[in-house]
Amino acid sequence: MIRTFIWFIYFWLYLIAIEPALMKINRLSKLGRISERDKITAEMAKNWARSLIKCAGVTVTISGEEKIPSGPVLFVSNHQGNFDIPLLLGYIEKPKAFIAKIELLKIPFIRTWMTHMQCVFMDRSDIRQSLKVINQAADHLKKGYSMVIFPEGTRSKSETLGEFKPGSLKLGIKAGVPIVPIAIRGSYKIMEQNGFLIKPTHVEIIISDPIPTDSLTKDQANELSDRIYNVIKDCLTETNSIVA
Repeated sequence: MIRTFIWFIYFWLYLIAIEPALMKINRLSKLGRISERDKITAEMAKNWARSLIKCAGVTVTISGEEKIPSGPVLFVSNHQGNFDIPLLLGYIEKPKAFIAKIELLKIPFIRTWMTHMQCVFMDRSDIRQSLKVINQAADHLKKGYSMVIFPEGTRSKSETLGEFKPGSLKLGIKAGVPIVPIAIRGSYKIMEQNGFLIKPTHVEIIISDPIPTDSLTKDQANELSDRIYNVIKDCLTETNSIVA
């Protein structure tokens, strides 16, 4: 209980403390200094995310980061818990944005930071809006921003890998960028396993070989979702990882 209380205080105090940096980023954006804005945003987001993980008492090991190609990619990850976004932000060096649930727009500070990161927000109850967001994310990929999608659509809150939502990976094909499968193992133990309480645990992030999408046949494209699902599912049963 005490750790959870301290964590939430730290969460908001950190966001308040970096408000001057956010103001600078807003100015850079208005001045059109986009590359400078993006560099500062990515660095601030990574540091903030890592600090949240450490404050929770969580240790992390990661394997396969050397497999990530240069240029924009679509990261496709399973989704076990609320800490998955800070885990990926903090422990994968490549700057990235997220296809996130629209509810995050209600959180002060967070929505501004995520907007500058080029995140897009999906309303899972609105199919038309979801399709629009997929197209928006594909445009971001074409502009050079890497994106992260959780194709299960919601947290599994367990070790179980849920079904992928139909069409969730089409943006990778649409943008013609490599897809990088990621398996997160153990993140549900931080919070979801304990109700709303935060408890220390160990989490593994396993990065698999990238899958090119610019030369897929029609049959290969149709089988892509199942292929990535099986890659992630297999990784969730493996034990080899490297300390980050």
